[in-house]
Parts: sequence; structure tokens; C-alpha cells
Amino acid sequence: MANELLRYRPQFPILDETTYLISNSLGAMPRAVYDAMRDYADSWAQRGVRAWEEKWWMLAAEVGDQIGDLMNAPAGTVSVHQNVTMCQAIVASCFDYSGKRNKIVFSDLNFPSIMYFWNAQRSRGAQVEMVPTDGIHVPLDRMLAAIDERTLLVPISHVIFRSAYINDAKAIIERAHQVGALVVLDTFQSLGTVPVDVQALNTDFACGGVLKWLCGGPGVAYLYVRPDLASRLEPTLTGWIAHEQPFAFQIGEQRYAAGQYRFMNGTPNIPALYAAQPGLKIIREVGVDKIREKSKRQTAKLIELAEKRGWRVNTPRDPERRGGTVSIDMPFAQEVCTELIQRNILVDYRPNAGVRMSPHFYTKDEELEVAIRAVEEILSARGAVATR
Repeated sequence: MANELLRYRPQFPILDETTYLISNSLGAMPRAVYDAMRDYADSWAQRGVRAWEEKWWMLAAEVGDQIGDLMNAPAGTVSVHQNVTMCQAIVASCFDYSGKRNKIVFSDLNFPSIMYFWNAQRSRGAQVEMVPTDGIHVPLDRMLAAIDERTLLVPISHVIFRSAYINDAKAIIERAHQVGALVVLDTFQSLGTVPVDVQALNTDFACGGVLKWLCGGPGVAYLYVRPDLASRLEPTLTGWIAHEQPFAFQIGEQRYAAGQYRFMNGTPNIPALYAAQPGLKIIREVGVDKIREKSKRQTAKLIELAEKRGWRVNTPRDPERRGGTVSIDMPFAQEVCTELIQRNILVDYRPNAGVRMSPHFYTKDEELEVAIRAVEEILSARGAVATR
């Protein structure tokens, strides 16, 4: 299995000179992005405004469908945006918070940008309840208990960014639906490394971005809306792209387009859509199921290596509840992270988590050993013991 997936390594230039363990933050760039961006520049240079009708106008739908294919979303149900915060804002704009059903429920392990956004909706009348956690796991019983008949929306992370804990999304969605609430599932840290099936989960919304596990670079986020729900929603964060006749430039009220364009607003980020496609193509070719099996094995190896040295691991041991990242809190963790990067071992550090190491399908097993040995050398040079 490992050898089969390593055949893709030559498609990622940075792997020639670095130990790349940071795909949870920014996936390695596929070599084909150079050609994709050249195609974009050539279209602009040679076709000018004609590029809109020949390629650019349809690109948002095409890329949306490519992303949707990875999470079993029906064609025409995934729109593309600049970032996940914008996706959540579009969802929020579909609802009124002045009635009795105005409660927003999420855990304190959501990505901060999402919490900032939903907390800000208090000014629109939203009542926010944040479920406390232990910093690694989200207690399912507390989440389910917080979701009641007053709950409107439940924005949750499928995989937690700090700890890689996999939320029981199915149970949360079922509870929300029992009381008439809707779920906004953030799949940023899952799609591309953990299988996602939005139809099997029956989630109402799903959002994320391509720059991490999908190796698509910054500037493209995605929003899935359940088809039977989509036609009933009217986002107030809207724009000309979402109009049923955008080039009629009509004056007056919005008349919403059908399909994914209904949830778009202004002009899409065309260069980023070009850059996103090579990574999406590779991930679809490799297959998320194969990526997941390798990820479970390599993250287990990282946990074993860290625990042998007595370092605290802030990631679930159960592979079925663990995403693609291992958070290791060794002594001087933030300083260790800085020195690892100086050695071309690319990782990152998060407070209350430690050094995050994230192997992907292109990672060699021996690179895990290289990273852990480097940590030992750094700690030794600092006069720190290797174990706690």
C-alpha cells in the first residue's frame, strides 16, 4: 500500500527537498499547478473577455462538482467561495434569529474563526451555547443535550483541528433533525484524508477548503447544501452571480438561480479555481479510502514513537476517532517547531496541542523517524531530557 501511493511523490516538487508533515495546514503543491496557472494566463492574454463565456463562467460549477464527487454530493449542490468563514456566513444569512428558534450550538474545539463568526451573530438575535470539552475530545452526551427545540443551527467540525478527534457527526445530525435543527458540518480537516459522504450522513450543509488535504492551494472553499433544502433557502449574503439571469443586470429584488449558483454572490476567484484542479484530480485518482488506510497506520506510528519518549500526545488513540494529524506536546514544543522548520522538516505548532505532524499519502514511513529523531536532537542541544 505505501509503495503504491508513493508513486505520486514525483508530482509534488517540495517533497524533493523537505520532510513535509504539514498537509493539515497546507497541502504540497502538485507540479501540474504550473501548467494550470499558465493556462489561466494564456486564456486571459489570448482570449481576453471571451474567456468568460468560453471557460471562466462555468469553472465555478465544474470545480464545485469535482469537490462534490469526493463527498458523494449530487451534481449541482456544491458552490465555491473564498474561505470557510464566508461559507458559514452565507448559511447564516438564510435565517432569522428574532424568533424562539434562534439558538446556535457548537463546541469550544471548533476552529476559532467559526466561533468568532457565530458569536458575532448575537447582534442579530442569536443565542449561542458553546459546549465545553477536555481539549481533545468533544463529549457526545453534552453536545446532544445542548441541542434542543430552541436550536436553529449546529456548526460542528467533522475533524477537530487541534487534536484530530473525529466527531460523531451522524449522531449529532440525527439529534439535530429530531428537534428540527440543521447542521453545518465543517469538513476542512477531513475531506481528502477521512471519507466523507454527505448523503449517508444526511447533513444539511457541509463546507471546507481545498488548501489542506486536497492540495488545492488557498482561495477556494466549498459549500454543500442538501438539495431538498436548497430551493427553500434565500441567502441575504448574495450577489449578481446568484441571479437567475445575471447578464440581464435587472434592477430590483434578487431572483435566485437554481443549483449551486443560488449560494454564490460576487465574481469568483478564477485563478484559484485553476490552481485547485490538479490536486483534486490527484486525490480523486488516489482514492480517499486508500489515503485513509495509510493515514491510520502512519499516525499510529507517530503516536508510538512519541509515547516511547514520554511525550504527551493530544490526539485520540482510537484510529476510528482519529483524523490525519498527531499533536505532540514535547518540552519546548513551540521552539522545537521553529527549529524543525529550519531543518526543512515542515510541521506547525498550536497552543494547547503542541507540534502537529500530518503525514499524507505521499509521506514515506522513514520520514516519521526522521522528524522524531530531529526532535530528540533539538531537545538534547537544549539540555532537555527526551522524556517528561
